[in-house]
Amino acid sequence: MHKISQILCVIDPTADDQPAMQRAAWLAKSVSAELELFVCYYNEYLSGDRLFDSPSLEKARSEVIAGYEKHLDELAEPLRQAGLVVRTKAVWDHPLYQGVIRRANAIGADMVFKDTHHHSVVSRALLTNTDWNLIRTCPVPLWLAKPGELPEKPIFLAAIDPLNEHDKPAALDDEILVLSKILAQKTDAEIRAFHSYDPRIAVATATANAYIPVSLPFDEIEEQMREQHEKRFSEITEFHGIDEDKAHLIAGLTHEELPQLAAELKATVVVMGAVARNRWKRLFIGATAERTLDHLPCDLLIVKPDWFKTPVDLDQEEAA
Repeated sequence: MHKISQILCVIDPTADDQPAMQRAAWLAKSVSAELELFVCYYNEYLSGDRLFDSPSLEKARSEVIAGYEKHLDELAEPLRQAGLVVRTKAVWDHPLYQGVIRRANAIGADMVFKDTHHHSVVSRALLTNTDWNLIRTCPVPLWLAKPGELPEKPIFLAAIDPLNEHDKPAALDDEILVLSKILAQKTDAEIRAFHSYDPRIAVATATANAYIPVSLPFDEIEEQMREQHEKRFSEITEFHGIDEDKAHLIAGLTHEELPQLAAELKATVVVMGAVARNRWKRLFIGATAERTLDHLPCDLLIVKPDWFKTPVDLDQEEAA
């Protein structure tokens, strides 16, 4: 994806603060994109069904949606006055994550924004079930925004895996870095790259293999592993023009080291890849990503491979 022209922002109609809208408007202005503010609502007590639906329930649903559309127009007006092209849409659909993906598909969205929350003590991201389902199934980049103002000089921290140890296709690293660079250039932000490796893997593999004699000291085995990761990491960061002092290769576990580095750098957004794959009729992303995302102290931007197809039924009609 090289151009961002349509942005979908999911609005929480129950919240006063709308960090996703703030981020989406900021990016829309920076890249000259159109923005749609979107509410997806459902209430089982008003839903009815083919046997028990009634004109009164239908009228109640229409009134609720009309109320949300009015609220969206109120949110959109200051953005329009600031020069942005802003549309609004409220629909009756469920579950929420599927309604979001259907709407993103309908308008040809290049990116989806949604609020997430954070734990007040450790200031980490705290993802909801809807967030996780969007991470697994949203086919376009998904920006999960936390409360808080954008800094004057944002930092995009791109987390890559050049040796593909976490079951992630190599091409996804390029997509992560290309998108991060585009966003950083358009918003006058700084871009950094991150990769971690666990040296204990090399030692454990060598000592557990009875057919491979271990003649090297453990520290030399670890050094060989670092050299291997450093070579691949340097190749991809140099190719994408990331300065050496902004490329962070760290020994340790990703779910521990990435949140810590993001906190130290005061990163605005961590950009990560997620690969959804169907196993046993469930959708998974990598275990490393699962363990990492809930502990990040900043916004998250999730990128899928360009071949990814959402499992969500896109043909289901929206009920407005």
